Amino acid sequence: MSDVLLSTRNLHAFYGNLQVLHGLDFSIATGGVTTLLGANGAGKTTTLRALTGMVRTRGDIVFGGRAIGGFATEDIARLGIAHVPEGRGTFSRMTAEENLQLGAMTRGDRRGIAADIERVYAYFPRLAERKNQQAGTLSVGEQQMLAIARALMLRPKLMLLDEPSFGLAPRIVEEMFVILRRLNQEEGVALMLVEQNAALALELADQASLIETGRLVMAGPAQDIGRDENVRRAYLGY
Repeated sequence: MSDVLLSTRNLHAFYGNLQVLHGLDFSIATGGVTTLLGANGAGKTTTLRALTGMVRTRGDIVFGGRAIGGFATEDIARLGIAHVPEGRGTFSRMTAEENLQLGAMTRGDRRGIAADIERVYAYFPRLAERKNQQAGTLSVGEQQMLAIARALMLRPKLMLLDEPSFGLAPRIVEEMFVILRRLNQEEGVALMLVEQNAALALELADQASLIETGRLVMAGPAQDIGRDENVRRAYLGY
């Protein structure tokens, strides 16, 4: 897990003329789990959007040894970066299974897609039970599961997750993180996680980075970051 899957150097990001990220340098290991910590408005969501070509950037983004800065979002997805945004973004009038099929729209292998749908159902058996149900009628937790499952249909090497536990009951959050750990360990999918529950995120992650006002102020092993007194006080509540 020592080789680098994705790295940035001097990454800046902008919304129009407003600069949000100021020279971020970080890397994600192949098969690794990294969490981004920071207060609301620190630039965590923008970092994920920058990696997927959703905002204007300056600086270097390298994925799998290939510079992808300036690539279109759909081309980045084809390379193997899946983005699960905050708010889930499922297509509410389509069934759960139609949402999964849509997640594989860049692929042409029908047999492989069918096999992957069954593989995804093995991770999310509740979705299998509701595969013919409109996504908009699923519970909030089921919609989050569907968003992650749909991203898996890309067969990603890296999954970017923005606040996956937001609005979910503690029992569902616990179940979700068990599945994320399995995906990482069994499928080898690297994860970059923005998560309000910092304690849970640090428990899942092997690396952590702390962002303040668009600048990287701390990075290292998740256990070390979790033991830092300032991090504990600000994000862990003790």
